[in-house]
Amino acid sequence: MQVIMPREMIEMILEGAKRLHPRETIFLLRGKAGKNVINISEVLIPPLATYGRGFSAFPSHMLPMDLSIVGSVHSHPSGNPMPSVEDLNRSLGKVILIAVFPYLRKEDVVAYNRDGNKLTLQVT
Repeated sequence: MQVIMPREMIEMILEGAKRLHPRETIFLLRGKAGKNVINISEVLIPPLATYGRGFSAFPSHMLPMDLSIVGSVHSHPSGNPMPSVEDLNRSLGKVILIAVFPYLRKEDVVAYNRDGNKLTLQVT
């Protein structure tokens, strides 16, 4: 499976992660999911998000019913790009993006599916 998103969104995610470092950040991803491609069209700030050292969260019951949410993105200030068991268990949608320190380039954002398998991330 391939994830496609505009460069401006990657830059916004990296900038948000830089600004909150060493706390984690979290965003929701809106788009369309096909059989082999996920096109991300918007990055959203979840309601009542909490940004802490080693975690980020939001009350999922506060989200409206929105079938266009295809996943989420959060940061790993440690620089470890691998999703944790908690990341996988609390995933929302089909894709998890992780932005890793030092948040400087598009390669600092890695995509995974809900099973923790790495996906191809194409930046347009």
